[in-house]
Amino acid sequence: KAGNMFWVEMPNHVIRRMDKKTGIVTTVAGTGKEGYSGDGGRATEAMFSRPHSIQFDPQGRLLICDIGNHRVRRLDLKTGVVDTYLGTGERKPTPDGAPLKGTPVNGPRSIDLDPHGNLHLGLREGNAVYRIDPKKGVFTHIAGTGGKNAYTGDGGPATKADLGGPKGIAWAPDNSVYIADTETHTVRRIDLRSGIITTVLGTGVRGNGPDGDPLKCQTARPHGVFVDKNGVVYVGDSEAHRVRVIR
Repeated sequence: KAGNMFWVEMPNHVIRRMDKKTGIVTTVAGTGKEGYSGDGGRATEAMFSRPHSIQFDPQGRLLICDIGNHRVRRLDLKTGVVDTYLGTGERKPTPDGAPLKGTPVNGPRSIDLDPHGNLHLGLREGNAVYRIDPKKGVFTHIAGTGGKNAYTGDGGPATKADLGGPKGIAWAPDNSVYIADTETHTVRRIDLRSGIITTVLGTGVRGNGPDGDPLKCQTARPHGVFVDKNGVVYVGDSEAHRVRVIR
């Protein structure tokens, strides 16, 4: 809220901050060495393993997808203390309705929050998407079968659709969730009211365009997706070296 910038340096296993006023960069989490340690202590003395997405929760704490440790960790910026919010470190399935504590998350890659503070979590290795209601303290399965990388299920229940390594996620103002389904070369949309999943970009075949009809536009391992307040979708089409827009 203060306008400072936070970012992840995945290969360095750290999270950094740039002060808006001074331009000074500081490390807020991680030692620069890969590993898992430090819960309950200062985040700058804790070890992470290939951290990816970050997001602020409604209390202003920084949530960190610590993907190599199969955990989501939480940094209190007021105290500098880090703890594990989600995950056990195990590469096991996440049951629907399971409590947050003691439940594994397999490859937590990307996170986004809705205005009510619900967290939407994409599991890269788990090939699934979950919603976390912090008030109820449970996981709700909203997409993906958790099976091997595959591209199925359009027009049907999202929980029965196969996914392929989802690596980007974005909540949209129309109460839907968009995922960059990287290994299927698509962007898919989950309608949270109906539970139906559809493809909004890509053909399922790796390629580069053409522009125009998004369902005829091939992509190459898209990683990032963002939806603005007007519902415009932006996609980082990684290996096509483009940013695409769906209006």
